[in-house]
Amino acid sequence: MKGKFSDILQYVFVIRELTAREIKRKYARSSLGIIWSVLNPLLMMVVISLIFSTMFKRKIENFPIYFLTGQTLWGLFSGATNAAMTALVDNKSLLIKAKLPKHTFILSRVYTSLVNFGYTCIAFVLMLLIFRIKPSFTMLLFPICIIFALLFSIGIGYFLATLYVFFADIKHLYGIFLTLLMYLSAIFYPVDSLPEAMQFVINWNPVYLQILFARECVMYGHFPEPWVWIRLVIWCVGSLLFGMIVFKSKENKIMQTI
Repeated sequence: MKGKFSDILQYVFVIRELTAREIKRKYARSSLGIIWSVLNPLLMMVVISLIFSTMFKRKIENFPIYFLTGQTLWGLFSGATNAAMTALVDNKSLLIKAKLPKHTFILSRVYTSLVNFGYTCIAFVLMLLIFRIKPSFTMLLFPICIIFALLFSIGIGYFLATLYVFFADIKHLYGIFLTLLMYLSAIFYPVDSLPEAMQFVINWNPVYLQILFARECVMYGHFPEPWVWIRLVIWCVGSLLFGMIVFKSKENKIMQTI
């Protein structure tokens, strides 16, 4: 029992060290360093709010926050999955030299995206204050939304990281897929303005469900509908199981191919 606990602590330590390395590398040539992690999304949010402040103004109340909530959640998913995809190939030397579980590198990339998301959230909270979004108890549900997003991203990350080892072109194909998925996530338009068939498709989109969950508990002070919870659980559990099964089935071939 003690041995397993010490192994878990070791994995956590390695993930934190890999995350610190990624963040240092990202801001190695930046004068502002880690401050830019907050300043950059804040400036982007201000610019976006100014540009889109008149779009859908009549159809969507407080459109800038509506848009920024979607954009923030989308950034977490796209950033985590894109980073996880190349985790094994980018750390080829460490995989060969160090006796570490291969999934450690995938989890470290997702954790790095979570850290970056945390800095973005600081800017997001400032925008909530600027646009006078009233605090509510339902905002306490926001961390649950993040857990849903992370679990789903980890599952997709396992799948993409495995596939990228054998088929590098998946990176370009995934970029196209992300563009399609982004437009199906209702980041900047109201879903009820679409035909019923499209509404049905979007209401099963896992990323949109995460965004909808966040908007309900943060913007509107509502408890998300039961069907939102159920579909999110289905997507998260399904994604995680699928990703782990694919990763485990190809784990031995990964070292031979990489």
